Amino acid sequence: MSLFVTFEGVEGAGKTTQIVRLATRLRSMGRQDILVTREPGDGALCRELRQLVLDPPVGVSVDERAELFIMLADRSQHVAHTIRPHLDHGGVVLCDRYADSSMAYQGYGRGLDRDAIASMNQFATGGLTPHRTLLFDIDPGVGLTRQTHRTRMEGEAIAFHTRIRDGFQQMAAAEPDRFRIIDASLPPDNVYDLVWGAVQDLLGDAE
Repeated sequence: MSLFVTFEGVEGAGKTTQIVRLATRLRSMGRQDILVTREPGDGALCRELRQLVLDPPVGVSVDERAELFIMLADRSQHVAHTIRPHLDHGGVVLCDRYADSSMAYQGYGRGLDRDAIASMNQFATGGLTPHRTLLFDIDPGVGLTRQTHRTRMEGEAIAFHTRIRDGFQQMAAAEPDRFRIIDASLPPDNVYDLVWGAVQDLLGDAE
């Protein structure tokens, strides 16, 4: 049975660490069809798009709408060539960022039209929605201190990251059946316990 779980949150929330831990546990239980992936940047074309939007050439300014379109192009390619084929074969996809990030970053963070973003996300993904979204919640200032390398996005003012956090929280409140909020300020082992508890109901007899 296929399963699609996304990991969302502000910068430095610890998503990458926890996605690897969850994949390792699922494999230890006998699930070998685990795909760990990310947005933007998984695949040859998507790596180029990631470079454009997060680390553009020196002196190049990325327009906020262009930023959104690049993210959507990455997502469309990612769904068509990576995520959907794996799900169609009954696999498990654990994805570091997905459509909710565009709503949080470009919608709430940049202030672009959120209804338009929702429609464009729907078009880019073909309506593919995660079974569960784990929102790693942490104070943006704390999260940014964890980052050793800052991309263009991470270099934005703290007010931008605060708006993103508020956006994620509003989305989680609007879709409580899909979202689970994870307190990412806790020690990693405690965070992982919350992650595991947030997906167990989806695993059926896998445990």
